[in-house]
Amino acid sequence: MDNNKTPERLLSKNFLSSSFPFCIYKHVIEHKIDSHWHEFFEMGFIVSGSGTHILNGKSFPLERGMAFLLTTADFHEIIPDEGETICLYDFIFEDSFIRPALAELLFEEASHYAYTFESAQAGMIEAEFDRIWDESLLWRLGSDMIVQGSFERILIELFRLTSQKNTAAEMVAVRAVHPAIRKSVIYIQHHFREQITLHKVAEHVGLSANYFSECFRKQTGTSFQEHLQEKRLQFARALLCSTTLPITEICYASGFNTMPNFERFFKRMFGLAPRDYRKSNK
Repeated sequence: MDNNKTPERLLSKNFLSSSFPFCIYKHVIEHKIDSHWHEFFEMGFIVSGSGTHILNGKSFPLERGMAFLLTTADFHEIIPDEGETICLYDFIFEDSFIRPALAELLFEEASHYAYTFESAQAGMIEAEFDRIWDESLLWRLGSDMIVQGSFERILIELFRLTSQKNTAAEMVAVRAVHPAIRKSVIYIQHHFREQITLHKVAEHVGLSANYFSECFRKQTGTSFQEHLQEKRLQFARALLCSTTLPITEICYASGFNTMPNFERFFKRMFGLAPRDYRKSNK
């Protein structure tokens, strides 16, 4: 990755057609894929090979059976090990492709997922991707339902295995949150880098602005604006630690409008100004 370069933004219009909310690719990666993010969602599944996945500035090993699910707010790069070739399925999609209930299940607790399936499980997941691939090559009556069904089965398996660490009490607590507030939290996870407002999010979840603001504070323990700022600041911190981008660019890439606001809120949350934080984490 060129650390002085803003991660490339991949646009939906260049990868998805207006008639299909998804596309599947088979990639053979022999060289580093530079850091980038997307307007769409992405799920990758490693069929063979090994390497490193750098997600939001953190490194994870890539190997056979690894699956990762990324949202529109994540940036990542892929680096094959020396002498290795990584083969993977890459499934990209709009959030409208999966049913709302499944989207809430997936994203009310986490914005991205990564899990390495063991041998038998990996074979099952690969078989689902094989079927999606075959249906995509020869589109027939019912192919859309087969593709959606196979992909949603993959997502559910990923969710089940990564959520095993959560206790029953934690799961009940999540379910107790007002559905509109859960929906708003998911929306913020995916759009915090944009110029979203309380009124816009309230309208998105079907509540008046005042009632939404009151409910959000009661159910999350923080205000809408504080929650939004935290998402932006965590993202900015990842860029500070993993790139040498100018701090001004990081400010705007994270969703802030002015440098003074960005620097003030960053120092309040992390105890150091952005420039000092970067120096201390080199």
